[in-house]
Amino acid sequence: ELKKEFTRTLTADNPHAPQNIVRYSFKEREYKLVEHMDQTAIHFSLNGNMIPKDSDEGRRQSIRSSIEAEKAPVETAAETSEEAEIKEEQTGDTEEEGEGEEEGEATVEEPEAAEAAEAAEAEEPPPPKVPEKKLANQFNFIERASMTPQNPLRERACQSEPLPSENFSANVNQWDIYDAYVEELEKMEKAKEKEKSKPQAVKREEEKRGVRKLSQVEPQHIDPMTRVAKAAKIAERMVNLNTFDDIAQDFKYFEDASDEFRGQQGTLLPLWHFQYDKTKKLAVTAISWNPKYKDLFAVGYGSYDFMKQGHGMVLLYSLKNPSFPEYVFSSNSGVMCLDFSSDHPHLMAVGFYDGNVAIYNLKKATSQPIHKSNAESGKHTEPVWQVKWQKDDMDNNSNFFSISSDGRIVSWTLVKNELVHVDIIKLSAEGMMQGPEGLQLQTLGCGTSFDFHKKIDYLFLVGTEEGKIYKCSKNYSNQFLDVFEAHHMAVDTISWNPYHLKVFISCSSDWTIKIWDHTIKTPMFIYDLNSAVGDVAWSPYSSTVFAAVTTDGKAHVFDLNINKHEPLCTQLVVTRKKNKTTHIQFNPVYPIIIVGDERGLITSLKLSPNLRKMPKAKKGQEVKKGPEVEMAKLEKLLSLVREPESK
Repeated sequence: ELKKEFTRTLTADNPHAPQNIVRYSFKEREYKLVEHMDQTAIHFSLNGNMIPKDSDEGRRQSIRSSIEAEKAPVETAAETSEEAEIKEEQTGDTEEEGEGEEEGEATVEEPEAAEAAEAAEAEEPPPPKVPEKKLANQFNFIERASMTPQNPLRERACQSEPLPSENFSANVNQWDIYDAYVEELEKMEKAKEKEKSKPQAVKREEEKRGVRKLSQVEPQHIDPMTRVAKAAKIAERMVNLNTFDDIAQDFKYFEDASDEFRGQQGTLLPLWHFQYDKTKKLAVTAISWNPKYKDLFAVGYGSYDFMKQGHGMVLLYSLKNPSFPEYVFSSNSGVMCLDFSSDHPHLMAVGFYDGNVAIYNLKKATSQPIHKSNAESGKHTEPVWQVKWQKDDMDNNSNFFSISSDGRIVSWTLVKNELVHVDIIKLSAEGMMQGPEGLQLQTLGCGTSFDFHKKIDYLFLVGTEEGKIYKCSKNYSNQFLDVFEAHHMAVDTISWNPYHLKVFISCSSDWTIKIWDHTIKTPMFIYDLNSAVGDVAWSPYSSTVFAAVTTDGKAHVFDLNINKHEPLCTQLVVTRKKNKTTHIQFNPVYPIIIVGDERGLITSLKLSPNLRKMPKAKKGQEVKKGPEVEMAKLEKLLSLVREPESK
């Protein structure tokens, strides 16, 4: 694709000019196609008042203007003579009055006045210059009336006297500014009322947490450091694009041509590696892609060794910048799970080893969670192994669920500024434990994983430490709908198929992956991978493709549509000894997977063409895509498995 050249020739021809106009030729007595069409495209035309000088009208106007120019000095001369006579009469009257008072002086000055009058008559005043008459500009670009569209005035303006056209647009703009100020004042009043209505306990909590609240009452000043940081982030991405240009080219364009000679087998091409210095001694305990930004994913860091518990971290990476995380959140306890909300992609739920759950808001400029559970608000007493967001409830409140080793499945709801909890189910193990003085104690089950049905909101599956899988409903808190004797060890992951409504997959530390139909007690497919399976995930593009990671450092990719017995690809991802792969996730859009290990390293891998094959179309038919097609494809495979069982 990069080597292709796309040539575009730009011409001065009008693309909208008709090409098929014919005219009758009287010479040849037939209709003929007009070869040369006028290609001029008129975008703007204005009828002006300019007249050529050589035309008859132009000559008449020039003669008229010259006659007016000749008349002008005669009129001005007559006016000056009249003014002079009036002045002489006034001076004569003043002289007569002065003669009666001082006769002696007048007799002395008479000869001098006569001489001055004679000199004035000799020197005639020069004719004044006639100002040239300028023609008015018919299209004045300075006028606002010619620059802005004539919008209707508001009612207030219409009630008063009409404004001139020059001030018309200025008046409209003034009303816009006025409206903006009124709106801002209303927002400030509402913000003040909200602050007053808050209870004192909430205000103290916010002060303790140190969360910086920016209300609309306070001016939101942008710190110069944030501007510099934003510019530095953009520059860093540009540098990384140049540094990892070969990997970016592979990600976008490379397709493994050797797949044609491998038959059904495929490969995983290593791309970027994501690692942070402060997480090298922590294990990757959770991975989740953001539902809105397809290049952004969150990674949780903690420890699966209960003897080596310490701090935890949550990092958010982007495929655009593999060298440094976009967001960094630290915690006192190890992070065991996390999940993004599909309705609100900026909200992220996190579960910790100490039993707490927290919600982080990526829009807030703080490293602290906006909500966190505590002993009073119903925190778990054991590590939280999984959290899952659900759809907003009837009151449009965000809610998510959590599962823990204490046997509780809890629903957490964001109501105003509080995190409200409700226990959905308490798992109980079979049998009773002997207590002191012969007291019989009921033992609680340990939940390790769960997943909600994609269509039926109330239905969900729960995996336990004993290896059992419970089918549960939100409507029944004291009993299970069904129990599957699934594995011999803890169920690490359980997941519904995104296309088929009956199918789910589970993996365990007993080395097996099993695919189930929730209406049948026995598994449909069983795969033994000769090592403990850490995680399994369905692909977003096919109902029959899934991938898993094992503790021996390998990644396995299956496609039931091609091979129902063996994986299409088994590849070593982690090369170091004493290192294990822990989690795997498919990207929702791009053909890549990301794998995490116990040393805090995230590896991204590209699927070769054999691992993402789409079904071939029959002759004369188009390839159909969509959830219904994927569901039918998997249903066909399951029917082949069910037939020998029924026989």
